[in-house]
Amino acid sequence: MRSAMTLTPDVDLTLRPPGRHVLRDRLLSADSGLFEAVAARHWPGGDRVLPRLSRSANHGVLWFATAAAIAASRTPRARRAAVRGLASLTLASAAINTIGKRSVRRSRPALDPVPLVRQLKRQPITTSFPSGHAASAAAFATGVALESRGWGAAVAPVATAVALSRVYTGVHFPSDVLVGAALGVGAAYAVRALVPTRDRGRPAGRPRVDAPALPEGEGLVMVANAGAGTPERVRALADVLPRAEVVECEPADVGAELEKAAARARVLGVCGGDGTVNAAAEVALRHGLPLAVLPGGTLNHFALDLGVEGERDLSRALQRGEAVRVDVGRFSAGRKGGIFLNTFSLGVYPELVRERERWSPRIGGWPAGLLGAVRVLRADRHPLHAELGGRKHPLWLLFAGNGTYHRMGLAPARRFDLADGKLDVRVVHGGRHPAIRLLAAAFAGPLTRSPAHAAVRVRNLRIDGIAPGTLLAHDGEVTEVDGPVTLRKTPEALTVYCPLPFDGQDTGHTA
Repeated sequence: MRSAMTLTPDVDLTLRPPGRHVLRDRLLSADSGLFEAVAARHWPGGDRVLPRLSRSANHGVLWFATAAAIAASRTPRARRAAVRGLASLTLASAAINTIGKRSVRRSRPALDPVPLVRQLKRQPITTSFPSGHAASAAAFATGVALESRGWGAAVAPVATAVALSRVYTGVHFPSDVLVGAALGVGAAYAVRALVPTRDRGRPAGRPRVDAPALPEGEGLVMVANAGAGTPERVRALADVLPRAEVVECEPADVGAELEKAAARARVLGVCGGDGTVNAAAEVALRHGLPLAVLPGGTLNHFALDLGVEGERDLSRALQRGEAVRVDVGRFSAGRKGGIFLNTFSLGVYPELVRERERWSPRIGGWPAGLLGAVRVLRADRHPLHAELGGRKHPLWLLFAGNGTYHRMGLAPARRFDLADGKLDVRVVHGGRHPAIRLLAAAFAGPLTRSPAHAAVRVRNLRIDGIAPGTLLAHDGEVTEVDGPVTLRKTPEALTVYCPLPFDGQDTGHTA
């Protein structure tokens, strides 16, 4: 009787689900079995290609080269895809090397079943779980795809091959690769949470308007600023719209050529930076013409906020007659005046623009901008003195945006609505440490108040007490103050072509 009672617990144990260690052993056995199956299988061309591909991905070399190739296409979307891919790779690598490799100490697979021709000449010495190569490959490919599906489709087969090569060459178990790839995908989505892609912004609340549809471009006169250095973009547009007229001119002749073009155009087109687009908008307003903008400068704020990233977007809008009305900002400074589609500013920013223009012919636009910021912030200067609302203020910067600027995560600000009827006014108060004050204002939200900076949204603004000769900037162009400064909005004044959603849903009011 006593013996029978001792057998009962053993029988009960066999009826219970297997313990965690049993499941672990089964998974490890399946993992090893799959590894040996891959080692025993011969893939045509694999022995020659996959080991080389695996080595090329060491330290991310393959992905940095791929990012450079993508960015070389010189489209804004491709450049963003390359940057997003590298940012995702960086986050994935940091997570794998600081947490992943230290959390699970797993030995590398035994190389006995792997043919010698496949084995890497230099074997890795870190722990096996998870695969850093697979994480980097998946992170880069996913980051690129989140920004550009086309480039993502091109990169995905290479990333998949790199991940598979780690099992094929015998340096990782399949589960190492699967978990590493999952972590890489997660890193790409984490980057998107911090810096959302442009397509995740809210739909622009712009009023649509009927505009001439130009299936072959007849009636479009496109004035291209040769100083923008994008002739291939203009030629690509001309290939799609063969009846369009293209006029290439030097920067000094842009104004005169725009006036000539407006006299014979049904639609006025312009290719250049924000300053060139500003000049074209002024001519289009004066002649009552719709404007077609092809981005061709360094920043292209107006075109990108419209959703026009290149010739494909613009040609589609022109062929279908898709257009919107946008607000125009106007300023007067004594006897001088003009318009702004993007921004107006007083204080340190006009000085930064002048420094950038001074250095950009020698070192390029972006390096010149960084150098200009350093030189301006390091210089010993006094704040601007201005009178706002009857009170005098020392200011380091006064910024007015044509429409409200929003920050997307940690990304630079952009506008979702170019017809909101508001000026987005921000000021950085005078005081000590101007660089710190300017940086604090740059990171602040759109509506903030503090001892260092403030922001409001208004329809018009008057600024008195500005000393004559003070620099002001509008859309990247610099001039001097010659009297009291007034800013105001002209709502929905300009008709501009831009691609609209395919679903037919209107995001504004119809013309």
